[in-house]
Amino acid sequence: MELRVSVKSVQQQAAEKLRAAILAGLFKPGDRLVEADMCTRLGVSRPSVREALRSLEAEGLVTIIPNRGPQIPVLTWKQAEEIYQVRALLEGEAAALCAKHGTHAQIGAMRKALSAFARAVRDDDGAVRLSATADFYSVMQQGAGNSLIEDLLRRQMARINFLRAQSMSRAGRSKFSLREMRAIYDAIRKRDSKAARKAAEVHVKNAAAAARIIFKANDTTGDGCCRAG
Repeated sequence: MELRVSVKSVQQQAAEKLRAAILAGLFKPGDRLVEADMCTRLGVSRPSVREALRSLEAEGLVTIIPNRGPQIPVLTWKQAEEIYQVRALLEGEAAALCAKHGTHAQIGAMRKALSAFARAVRDDDGAVRLSATADFYSVMQQGAGNSLIEDLLRRQMARINFLRAQSMSRAGRSKFSLREMRAIYDAIRKRDSKAARKAAEVHVKNAAAAARIIFKANDTTGDGCCRAG
């Protein structure tokens, strides 16, 4: 039985670094990913960067535009609204399933993420707010025990994180988010699937309403898009 760990290729490592940076919000929708700059920042060759970008394009995290090169996809409000609609369905189901099947360890991990989110709200730390929220939902989705739901949401993770940042940038929204996430957690802890589903759906609906206001405020072009800056 072979137990030796294989060394990851440079391309794999480059893709992982870029993926993490996109999911963390280092690059915003509309940002161009210039190959020469990526080579310098990652410390790898141009072919490795190109292969990494192709991998991320397949995941929907990067769009390669003819004569312009790779960039982070720009979201229109219609696209964002569709993502929120799908999120409400999938996360509502995930919350209901987690209430049924989540382990004590997973529920404990959700409580830990929720506490980290509460501290971030108190400290007005936007980066920790986003990472704690991602942790909260990641554990909830794992607790649901449905790999397809988890996979579908993961494919939209970059856009979901961007939208979370948009909705939480609205003054006071993070405090409401904390209250809504506590409602999800409490329902799951009590093994109340119906209440968990409703709480998750309400949270997404309210986040969508907050994001819509930000989208309209940032849409200076009249094309319904939300871009970086």
